[in-house]
Amino acid sequence: MTPSHRKAELARRFDAFVLDWDRIAVPDWQAQASALRVAVERLCALAADVAVISGTDVGNVDPQLGARPEGPGRLFLCLSGGSEVFRVKGDGPQLVTRIGLTGKADSARWVLAELWRRGIGPGLVLIAGEDDSLVAVPEATRATIVPVGSVVALLEDQIRRREQGDVPSIDVDPGWSRTVSGVDPEHERADEALLALADGRIGVNGAPLWAHPAGEPRVLAGGVYTGSGPETTLVEAPVWYQIEGRALPPGRLERTVDLHTGVLRQVLANGVVDAEAVLFSSLARPGTVALRLAAPDALAPAEAARPAPFTARGSSGGVAAANVTRRRDDGVARVERLAAYVTDGTRIPLPDEAIAALAGAEHAGFETLLAEHRAAWARRWETADVIVDGDAELTRAVRFALFCLMASVRDDGEAAVGARGLAGSGYRGHVFWDADVFVLPFLAATHPPAARAMLEYRLRRLPAAQAAARDLERAGARFPWESAATGDDVTPRLARLPEGGVVPIRTGELEEHITADVAWAAACYLEWTGDASFEPSARELLLETARYWASRIRLDGERRAHLYGVIGPDEYHEPVDDNAFTNVMARWNLRRAAALAAEPERERWLQVAEALVDGYDPGTGVYEQFAGFFGLEPLIIAEVAPRRPIVADMLLGAERVAAAQVVKQADVLMLHHLVPSEVAPGSLGPNLDFYEPRTAHGSSLSPAIHAALFPRAGRPEDGLMPLQLAARLDLDDVTATTAGGVHLATMGGVWQALVMGFGGVRPDGEALAVDPRLPDAWNGLELRLRFRGVPLRLRAEHELVTVDADAPVTIRVGDAPAVNGRRLGWTRANDSWRVSS
Repeated sequence: MTPSHRKAELARRFDAFVLDWDRIAVPDWQAQASALRVAVERLCALAADVAVISGTDVGNVDPQLGARPEGPGRLFLCLSGGSEVFRVKGDGPQLVTRIGLTGKADSARWVLAELWRRGIGPGLVLIAGEDDSLVAVPEATRATIVPVGSVVALLEDQIRRREQGDVPSIDVDPGWSRTVSGVDPEHERADEALLALADGRIGVNGAPLWAHPAGEPRVLAGGVYTGSGPETTLVEAPVWYQIEGRALPPGRLERTVDLHTGVLRQVLANGVVDAEAVLFSSLARPGTVALRLAAPDALAPAEAARPAPFTARGSSGGVAAANVTRRRDDGVARVERLAAYVTDGTRIPLPDEAIAALAGAEHAGFETLLAEHRAAWARRWETADVIVDGDAELTRAVRFALFCLMASVRDDGEAAVGARGLAGSGYRGHVFWDADVFVLPFLAATHPPAARAMLEYRLRRLPAAQAAARDLERAGARFPWESAATGDDVTPRLARLPEGGVVPIRTGELEEHITADVAWAAACYLEWTGDASFEPSARELLLETARYWASRIRLDGERRAHLYGVIGPDEYHEPVDDNAFTNVMARWNLRRAAALAAEPERERWLQVAEALVDGYDPGTGVYEQFAGFFGLEPLIIAEVAPRRPIVADMLLGAERVAAAQVVKQADVLMLHHLVPSEVAPGSLGPNLDFYEPRTAHGSSLSPAIHAALFPRAGRPEDGLMPLQLAARLDLDDVTATTAGGVHLATMGGVWQALVMGFGGVRPDGEALAVDPRLPDAWNGLELRLRFRGVPLRLRAEHELVTVDADAPVTIRVGDAPAVNGRRLGWTRANDSWRVSS
């Protein structure tokens, strides 16, 4: 690298510094390092991390450097040839770990891994050192390396950049980022949803900072609703981030979201960079948001140093917000805007609450807010990341899905998770079975507090569900198909057709499997977490939903049990009798609750469950989707419309579809995914063969479930196409509906397809069962999970499974016996697994 190129490379801000003490930091062990000490302490005070690497020991390096930083940035000493790591604070160095490594390269690897765990990728790291073993570390390929020069001057330049308010960079790793170049009016609303940031409480879409006719800047408050009945919708909070009174000028706008840290960067260029900005919605301090901007005066807002409070009222709750804008000019305008939102679904927060939260954010300062936000996101990824070894593009798409899932759900209080998350107002933010069945399992297995908050939403609306059952003169609790603030059903009763007519919507009246789905979600949470504190609440949900089914079921003259007049997940046929999915889920609910019930309920529930008809034909191994389905026109939609997904009722007409064996989405097949122990052994293959060609995939929920089931049937190659479709549903705007927000349930389904389908990972009592079925194109599947409170890293290959856990955990792989340990391994030979370590 030439000096001019090096100077250009260094003319930006970095967020972590790795110093080779022996070669660069000081000329010899006797030299004074007071200037370096001051620079290191100032960088740490500005939330930057510094690591010193040396072949010598702490007794030599620490007295010479003498730094005693108070934070929030960290100082590490990686010493003794890579074998010891010390963290230095105000009271001096403390041993962090003896890593038993062999040189500076190992120290560099440790440092880069530690920085990554704090949300600082290699692209944000400056390495000062010329030792070949240090700079040749593969993990450092995106770092900036300076072999020679004045380290003190370099660090002082970085201090100046932070103090003057330089806009931070993001680490643009193709595996962890998504970029939208330009503004395409036809796709802008979808792009804004795909660039959205959220912290579980508020969602901020990725609209341009400067006004554009195609843009629609929006801030949504999760769980805060306004209106009543079907018109109930999420409250739109004041928009904090758009530059008031400034239109997007000519030039190319590039927006990039860093999935690993939840930071959105916007750059406007017209030959040269005219303006750059980063913004984030703090995962560490939900409700706190921040923007830093550098731009010409004409593209920057005026200063507003006094808090500006706003209030948005909902029907039962509301939002209070406040923001400040500070500006300095030194050739360009450098702007910092902080805002705080206080949201509550049950009351109207006071403006003073938002002002107090804003004061706390101002006291912390932008640098600390950014550092703790990055670290919070990095911690979430440590127990959630998924890597498909052999398909980098799929891995990137999956990470986008997981990013949306993690951002959309708060992890305290209650979480009302709408079908489109916080990226858009599709379905008005109403809560469906999507949340319980598709979203919650991911959170139960990666971040249980968020899953618990989702269940708390249902528990707090249990009285409304009980009242709904009483209104129908039934027992127990009946949960609504669409839910919002109160827990009353808010499903629309009519829909307007494109030609102007109206049709009735009967899902709120008849799609009752939601009641069993809520119970299933509670059981799923317990299976993954073993959370004893939740057991009384789970028991109440299971008992009350079972009581509903027991009062809903009817016996015929032969004492067979039926559920008449329902709608199954299919939704192309309504109403129907004895929908297999509804009946079997009700049967599962009754049996699961019977284990918790006292007599005489226990015995009665078991009898009713045993008597429930499920449409299973032992001769063919196929479940009849509902009574009379086999008698409908045997139309195979895969032959009529080879390219699916397709909205079959639009293609063929609603009347023909209702009279034909055309299925909207996985219905019978959902049973094999959710409750495999409740279906006949060996029935998955026959039902896949029968129903998949008849499924239009008219719902976005469908492809991921099929992707999960094909590998379980021993056909992983057949699962790849629906997996790709589900993973790219929003990224490619397959259904042309992403403008209304991302399809959060589809994203949860993608995770389930990989983990439960291809990985074969499910809780099995006190053990975690693993049974991988990988396609030939994959080298392996790497999963980060949390089982019974233990974070673990699992890698499944075709003939090898390894587990590295933070504490002893019980794992069962395939047909091998369960074993307990922290570092475990299995190998497969002749289709049989055995423990290898």
